[in-house]
Amino acid sequence: MWTSEKSRNLPVRAAAAEMGTITMGGDPAGVSLGGERRWLSVYSPGGYSWRPTCGDKVLVLKAGAEGESPCVLGTAQSGEDLKPGEVRLRGVECALHLGQGQAELTGGEGCLRLGEQGMELTGGLSLNGQPLEEIVREIAQEVAWEVVEQFLGRAGV
Repeated sequence: MWTSEKSRNLPVRAAAAEMGTITMGGDPAGVSLGGERRWLSVYSPGGYSWRPTCGDKVLVLKAGAEGESPCVLGTAQSGEDLKPGEVRLRGVECALHLGQGQAELTGGEGCLRLGEQGMELTGGLSLNGQPLEEIVREIAQEVAWEVVEQFLGRAGV
């Protein structure tokens, strides 16, 4: 009986997911899957949002009974220099790297590193929009004037 089914032409099922290349970034996105598909929804884990950019390699899930509702699930990982257990989140010109006993946040020309040796900050630092150097200078001037006033008060001038 099973040999008779072997000769029967059974339907070939399409893959439930496929790799594609983003042709139109954003959400909804356009993806090349042999031919271009547009208006694909973009999904990610709860609490995390992202928008694919043109040229990203993505995983497309073919949802629906016949795969008629494809959606973008995520991008291919490059892995780079990550060790097991480490996490890196990338933006256009910024990144957050959670490593083994350290965290690093980079963006533009600035960087904040937290680790066993303490905290390291590169780039400018502002407090309420005012550069830290100006704040320190103002405090130093106030202290200097207080010292001078106390000295002059003691000298009886």
